[in-house]
Amino acid sequence: MNKLNLEVVQQALQDVSDPLMGFGYQENNLIRDIEIREGKIALTLVSVIFEHPGLADLKAEISRRLQSLDGVADVEINTLVEVPQDMRLKDTGQSKIKTVIAVASGKGGVGKSTVSVNLAVTLANLGAKVGLMDADVYGPNIPTMMGVVNLPPQESREYIIPAETYGVKMISIGFMVKPDQPIVWRGPMLHSAIQQFIKDVSWGDLDYLIVDLPPGTGDAQLSLVQTISVTGGVIVTLPQAVSVEDARRGLEMFRQMDIPIVGVVENMSYLELPDGQTLDVFGSGGGKKMAQSAGVNFLGQVPLDPAVREGGDSGSPIVVAHPESKVAAEMNRIALKTAQEISLFALGSKADALNISIS
Repeated sequence: MNKLNLEVVQQALQDVSDPLMGFGYQENNLIRDIEIREGKIALTLVSVIFEHPGLADLKAEISRRLQSLDGVADVEINTLVEVPQDMRLKDTGQSKIKTVIAVASGKGGVGKSTVSVNLAVTLANLGAKVGLMDADVYGPNIPTMMGVVNLPPQESREYIIPAETYGVKMISIGFMVKPDQPIVWRGPMLHSAIQQFIKDVSWGDLDYLIVDLPPGTGDAQLSLVQTISVTGGVIVTLPQAVSVEDARRGLEMFRQMDIPIVGVVENMSYLELPDGQTLDVFGSGGGKKMAQSAGVNFLGQVPLDPAVREGGDSGSPIVVAHPESKVAAEMNRIALKTAQEISLFALGSKADALNISIS
């Protein structure tokens, strides 16, 4: 019979892995604060995403393993959610930003900003600290889609206080110009604006900073990667061939810039008719085929629904206005998949020592 001690506990838990994402828990310092006292084992289990669907099963597996050890009378497992820090992220002003998610498309009109807004709000609803940066300087739609007209009163000249709604902090050039004022800027001015949005905005502590990029593969994309490391990129496309061709260019742009690709979202995939049948308004399956051919994740198919447009125009995102809708359900699935991949990218091969206390 082995005496109950730290080594025995570690041995029992050494190959515990995440049922959803596959990484090891001990090697990533996600089983912490182990205490052994009078036959009771207490520990903290860290989830790298909010509302982990496999967390209950994981806790049960850990408890089963420890209960089978000689001398164990009780097991207490506390849980903590902690989005991993992307260690490449530096120079973010006074803010502590853990991860950056860039949302891009090859062309305009595919719903990229809609995906960005609903992704941000969904992650915030799950409990994450989220920022939303409107990098589409020439067509800043985020203020309208989030229902915010102005920035809050600015108490400091050193940092910009972002607007906040639905639990999401946000910044956009749209807060700083008149609604009908065109932005006629050359590249250097755009680069300066993006730098300010990252370094001079008081984001505070963020689990995710979501960046809504303009269409194409131009100055804004280059400025972003020159200013901050991007943890992962999401590509938005319609099912139609022309949209997919342009989206593939956006995907290859991420690869050329060494940005890990989270996956592809196919927006406006189909229209559900009153009789339950579906109509492929923009074709069928283009986004999924592109993801397969590029060897990246297919994150989901978002239905075409007039309520999405209505919510965008009124400043009430679909996941808020109609949380029971099919669109909202799909946005939630996409957000969960995105969070999973971003956490994996941030974890990398990092492994820290266990923080253990025995008495």
